[in-house]
Amino acid sequence: MLAFIIRRVLQSVLVMLVVALVSFSLFRFVGDPINSMVGQETSIADRAALRDALGLNDPFLMQFARFVGNAIQGNFGISYRLQQPVMELILSRLPATMELALVSGIVAFIFGVGFGVYTALRRKGWVSNTIMTVSLIGVSLPTFLIGVLLIWVFAVELQWLPSFGRGDVVDLGWWRTGFLTHSGRLSLILPAITLGLYQMTLIMRLVRAEMLEVLRTDYIKFARARGLTNRAVHFGHALKNTMVPVITITGLQLGSIIAFAIITETVFQWPGVGALFINSVRFVDVPVMAAYLMLIALIFVVINLIVDLLYYVVDPRLRVDRAKTRH
Repeated sequence: MLAFIIRRVLQSVLVMLVVALVSFSLFRFVGDPINSMVGQETSIADRAALRDALGLNDPFLMQFARFVGNAIQGNFGISYRLQQPVMELILSRLPATMELALVSGIVAFIFGVGFGVYTALRRKGWVSNTIMTVSLIGVSLPTFLIGVLLIWVFAVELQWLPSFGRGDVVDLGWWRTGFLTHSGRLSLILPAITLGLYQMTLIMRLVRAEMLEVLRTDYIKFARARGLTNRAVHFGHALKNTMVPVITITGLQLGSIIAFAIITETVFQWPGVGALFINSVRFVDVPVMAAYLMLIALIFVVINLIVDLLYYVVDPRLRVDRAKTRH
């Protein structure tokens, strides 16, 4: 187990270095950040002095080494546009994104597994057919269009929910949460549904396909022949084995929810990290863009590491195979 963890950690470090190199190299060619920091009346000498102060005249390898060294310490420099430490900007926006992603992921997982199991066990019923038809719509429509439709129905026509913003928040140290206020919870509903709908349909279809496959296996037939109840067969045997691949997909989808929250945050004017990244792209704020990509990569790497460990714990066949290779 220890060797497995060490190998996965080393792979994760390699992935982070590659992501750092790609993001650092890419953003060197998106524009001159000096133009976003100074006005047209700034002299060439002042521009050159600012470029030298930021280290933009140093060789590429030196800049990259400095970038990696600072990133390990959590220091991504100063925002060119806002003139504030990048890490402070990200930490101030991160709670909003994490709360949105957490609620979306929970909704997607609970309803995805529930609908997947139901449509697998009642696959010929009209309710199952209706759910599968609606899921096709959820997969086909783009995220921004789903958000606009939800705003039109529930915010404009019915006026049940707010159409933008995060509502009132409460400061809990460095974490600002909207869970503790009524307007904060209401403001979270529409963006959470918008962000989690696509992930829910994917999980639902995966659970349904895996459940149907497991129900056709011999050990399920043997369990029925032993006289076990349908509840014991479906949830004690079939669902347990169905969840092995679902864990992997759910973990990856959680990373996708965080990474692709940009669109949802833009539609609902949600003050998260994604909205910060969009504004940084608009003004060529390279430190913020690089820090955002490094953050997303770190989230994916950590989630994949956790998923690999859970997969190793849940599936006993991996432990058996690994024990055989040692002998």
